[in-house]
Amino acid sequence: MSTDNSNVIKKENLDLYLKELAKEYKKLSGIPAEIVLIGGSAIIENYGFRDMTTDVDAVINAASSFKEAINRVGDKYGLPNGWLNTDFQKTDSYSLKLMQYSAFYKSFYKALDVRIVTGEYLIAMKLKAFRQYKNDVSDIIGVLAEHEKRGDGITKERIDKAVMELYGSWNGFSVDAVKFIDETLERGDYEKIYGLVRQNEKDAKELLIDFQEKYPTAIKTENVDDVLKILRAKKSGGKNEI
Repeated sequence: MSTDNSNVIKKENLDLYLKELAKEYKKLSGIPAEIVLIGGSAIIENYGFRDMTTDVDAVINAASSFKEAINRVGDKYGLPNGWLNTDFQKTDSYSLKLMQYSAFYKSFYKALDVRIVTGEYLIAMKLKAFRQYKNDVSDIIGVLAEHEKRGDGITKERIDKAVMELYGSWNGFSVDAVKFIDETLERGDYEKIYGLVRQNEKDAKELLIDFQEKYPTAIKTENVDDVLKILRAKKSGGKNEI
């Protein structure tokens, strides 16, 4: 489990990187490219509650030279290797239908069309991942809050529809994720609880970092949730936390 957040990409420079990416790619290929931003990059481009991400997760439909264009932009601006990547496609939150259910964002130099996963589709992806030591839970709350402020409140019915369209069913979603979204939608007060949820994520990450320093090989992707539950229970003296 990686816990390095030393490199960040902010809202104010992400469009610049995408513009430069289109420029470099156009030099290398005459085939137009299309990408879909998901996760943190989709959050910072479309919402105001978060202003940075550590990398850009994307679905990429482009010629093979697109990778060279990514590297050139990374070298030019001192970005980490893989600053734009498709690594998330190896995770359970990936769906072949993300391109279909994304929204058009911008086009650069007639070489790169950028689309974004938003709203209930982004919530569905975050629920599928539901990592309580990252931004998944607070991102869900933030998206719900911003849509409510826009007068476009996201209902359980809309989330159900997004889950069905992306994944076919709720099978494979954790019990904790399903319980969380049901209780959150019933409770409301998204802005009020956002800060608490985000602090819980930060606390969880600190617990895992401390544990990883003591036991460097103990935490794996498949056991991180169980480890976190044990660490939280130990910290609270056996009492349940929110």
